[in-house]
Amino acid sequence: MNKIIKFTVAGAALFYTSYEFATRHWGIGIAMLIPTVILVFACTRSTRMMMVFYFSQLQKVEKAKRWLDKIKESDLWPNQRGYYYFLKGSMEAQSNSIAESERYMKKALELGLKRDEDKAMIYLQLASLSLSKGKIQLAKNHIATAKNLDTKGMLKSEIKQVEKYIKSGPQVARRSY
Repeated sequence: MNKIIKFTVAGAALFYTSYEFATRHWGIGIAMLIPTVILVFACTRSTRMMMVFYFSQLQKVEKAKRWLDKIKESDLWPNQRGYYYFLKGSMEAQSNSIAESERYMKKALELGLKRDEDKAMIYLQLASLSLSKGKIQLAKNHIATAKNLDTKGMLKSEIKQVEKYIKSGPQVARRSY
């Protein structure tokens, strides 16, 4: 029901803004542009998800967790659910809950992510989690998959670091995570 109200308000604002431009009331049309864009953006993206990403980038884990806890999976669009579980898995990894983090990361892959770089990041996380559990071969498989998905080289240094831990053995990997 909440989504219906959001779309109705955003649609009405879009219609009104278009009407004002069509009737050559430029001042009102320009004044309505920003609120209309915000309303349409709020309908297409979850504001709470944006706040979680924002606080995650600022390394404010507790604030990010609070925002993440406010999100209900049923309120998300299907293409956002994979990112939701990716964020939950990342938060669990920072809390040293390896099993939960791994479960959320696998769920994110199952639901799907848009970009290959995002999938590569999940495989990199899974490699780190496998290393912390002492599963070297599984970690190598995850790193290989991450390399294949990271076609733009955005995770090159992170992949090299995890590969270094793989070569140094499970004892070092367990201490580092």
